[in-house]
Amino acid sequence: MTEIAGTIAIVTGGASGIGRGIAEQLIAEGATVTIADIDGDRAHTVAAEIGATGVALDVTNASHVQALADSVVAIHGKIDIVVNNAGVGPDGRIADLTLDDWRWIMDVNFFGVVNGIHAFLPALRSNPHGGHIVNTASMAVFLPLEGLGPYVASKLGVLGMSEVLAMELASEGSQVEVTVLAPGPVRTNIRESLKHRPAGQVGNLADVDLEASEAASGLRWIDPREAGRIVTRAIRNNDFLAITHPEWWPMVAEHESATEAAFAKYPPGLPG
Repeated sequence: MTEIAGTIAIVTGGASGIGRGIAEQLIAEGATVTIADIDGDRAHTVAAEIGATGVALDVTNASHVQALADSVVAIHGKIDIVVNNAGVGPDGRIADLTLDDWRWIMDVNFFGVVNGIHAFLPALRSNPHGGHIVNTASMAVFLPLEGLGPYVASKLGVLGMSEVLAMELASEGSQVEVTVLAPGPVRTNIRESLKHRPAGQVGNLADVDLEASEAASGLRWIDPREAGRIVTRAIRNNDFLAITHPEWWPMVAEHESATEAAFAKYPPGLPG
């Protein structure tokens, strides 16, 4: 098990939504937490409310992520837990998207995690007590949705990369563990993603309030703190996957049946 009490933790996208919920739960379990968010003012305000340290951070800027890692090590002497949570999720059909649309979402959701791993992994590997990386993906990696092409692609990238990272760390005998959070419906501010998009980009994305949409009718929505409790349980148990909505398994299994059918459809030696 990974102990949380007494650890030094960093949560990106930590000033709202799932990130804040994770930060609050880590603090409740005895961690010292730094929350990093592209909205610096909100990061400082929330940090004061929950008992964390708040910093402004754009996860797409690798040098700034590295500077945060160096700063935390300089202050605390170590890093134990890193939560790469910052993300965006606007809507847009693939045929209508610009290359700017793709690059922005991939820069935040995928390369933001890459930048976090690149900056923080050395500190975790050098920690004699090991450490833990949590990367936020989405239930959409198991159940893709129309209108979320770049989002799904970025989160599938996070899942695949995390699985390989976990394999490599295990092969080298590292005490660094990896968890992927795959949240279903959580009450967050992701519907406000576009306000943080860099100026000058041209695109056809739109923010969507999924919670208020007809598609959300009948879904079980959880608050961010519950997601935080699921994450800390996964950290304590060294679970690779942290699932917020286990009742969705029948839908996931049905979706995966298409893969099973494809394997059966192309047996070895099938004539051309």
